[in-house]
Amino acid sequence: MRKSRFTESQIVAILHEADEGMKVREICRKHGISDATFYNWKSKYGGMSVSELKRMKELEAENARLKRMYADLALENQAMKDLIEKKL
Repeated sequence: MRKSRFTESQIVAILHEADEGMKVREICRKHGISDATFYNWKSKYGGMSVSELKRMKELEAENARLKRMYADLALENQAMKDLIEKKL
């Protein structure tokens, strides 16, 4: 996936301009983005502040870490069950 040339905090700031009353076309022209990009960002980041966005990223990272831990433990548990079954 292509990396955006805007950081997430910049995206939130751009969306905040629209909340302040600036027209979408003017915002898109000013920042060099398309209307579709603006509305995609709005659907993903709309109504968020920078601190909420950081918290969401932290939670996503923690969630990914916990999923990996669960997968490792489930795999280990299945291996133990297979080992016990072979011995009996």
